[in-house]
Amino acid sequence: MAQAHAHIGTENFKTDIEAGGRALIADEPESLGGKGAGFTPYELLLSALGACSSITLKMYADRKGWPLTGVDVKLHHAKADDRSVITRTVTLTGDLSDDQRTRLAEVIERTPVTRTLKEGADIATTFLS
Repeated sequence: MAQAHAHIGTENFKTDIEAGGRALIADEPESLGGKGAGFTPYELLLSALGACSSITLKMYADRKGWPLTGVDVKLHHAKADDRSVITRTVTLTGDLSDDQRTRLAEVIERTPVTRTLKEGADIATTFLS
């Protein structure tokens, strides 16, 4: 189970995030009133998808003993008709057969974060005083 904690104070949009004993900053670009001090929320979302995609493919290939030496995942988020559209472009490096590449293309569609985004998630919110 993953957990994270986000805190924003009086500084516009700058949010400190802690997860897994590590820290990072989220912010908005200056054009939107932030200071560009960290990743935007959508950059963080895309980063999670990219990391999960890369990690899952590498783990799968390693388990199979396949010669996958690198995975590059480029992601883009846009809105179309009030719906989010994420474009994922994957480059696999290594002496992989066509069958191995086809199987990795199937595997990437079932990574945990991919499935969460495609299926949606229930979000239960509680306000504390």
